[in-house]
Amino acid sequence: MIGVKLNPNFDALIVVDMQNDFIEGSLAVPKASSIIPVVNEYIKKFESIGAPIFFTRDWHPENHISFAENGGIWPKHCVMDSWGAMIHKGVYVPSDNRFFINKGYDSNFDAYSGFQGTILNDLLRERGIKRTFICGLATDYCVKNTVIGALNLGYQTFVLLDAIMGVDVNRGDSEVALNYMMEMGAIVLTIEDCISVR
Repeated sequence: MIGVKLNPNFDALIVVDMQNDFIEGSLAVPKASSIIPVVNEYIKKFESIGAPIFFTRDWHPENHISFAENGGIWPKHCVMDSWGAMIHKGVYVPSDNRFFINKGYDSNFDAYSGFQGTILNDLLRERGIKRTFICGLATDYCVKNTVIGALNLGYQTFVLLDAIMGVDVNRGDSEVALNYMMEMGAIVLTIEDCISVR
């Protein structure tokens, strides 16, 4: 799709889990750092028109159910208030009109979607948002689930193809995830497709 005009009155950017542990820490996504420059381009593009920007974060307690030591499948990661849970220093975070959405903060509940157990939907609704543009980590987990969550809640949803990266625990997982998102109604874009308008 070419030539999508961004409008601050009904568009929002959701930046998924661009945290230290997913970029260079205990659960690093391969080549995750390579998408930072493009993620930053999107952030600045949305900032320039005054559209809201939401940063989701895994924000786990020490005894979170997803950790291998607690019977889960992942190494300990993104423990709340730790270095690993912080947004990576290379990611541009505007000073205004940005919001942090913490998920997975209940020790007994895992949350791959930015909408699960959070106020993200409420914040989007009260701002009259109709379209969500989603980038970040990881394609086959939290990006996929956040995209599906947005679609299920009725938002027109765009996946920013040049600003996502997958874990690929199994070869091809990211491709499968992307195909599933599109089958569910998501539209794939790149930075060249987004035209900023005031």
